[in-house]
Amino acid sequence: MKNKTIIATLSILVMLSACAAQEEATTQDAEQAVRDFIAVRELAETMEIRTSNSDHWEEIDKNFIIYKARQEVFLIEFARRCYELGEYPVVADKRTSGNVIRARFDTLRGCIIAKMFPLTEGEVEELSAIGESPGSRN
Repeated sequence: MKNKTIIATLSILVMLSACAAQEEATTQDAEQAVRDFIAVRELAETMEIRTSNSDHWEEIDKNFIIYKARQEVFLIEFARRCYELGEYPVVADKRTSGNVIRARFDTLRGCIIAKMFPLTEGEVEELSAIGESPGSRN
């Protein structure tokens, strides 16, 4: 009986570690896909974004978001993985003043903004599709 319990416990641990490894691989794939997208598109960095109270974002993964500000859309990269994003999708926690967020100075949900890239509508659609399986939007 004791051996069956040990075997069952080990089986559960193996399954959990496999799930965690698969999730990590998916996250790394999305992160690499965004980095490749930046390089291939040769996106130009911007240092600041004008904000408003209606700004919001869409999470690509824990390193990147699509930030929708006023009339423009930006790809934002964080200095580290940001696990706090999903809680409250609201505007930036400003370290500087005014209605502007700045790369390397301001944060979103406590995560330092490393880089910001302006996006076109087509680029937004491509980035939004990263990580989705074919046909998942139907």
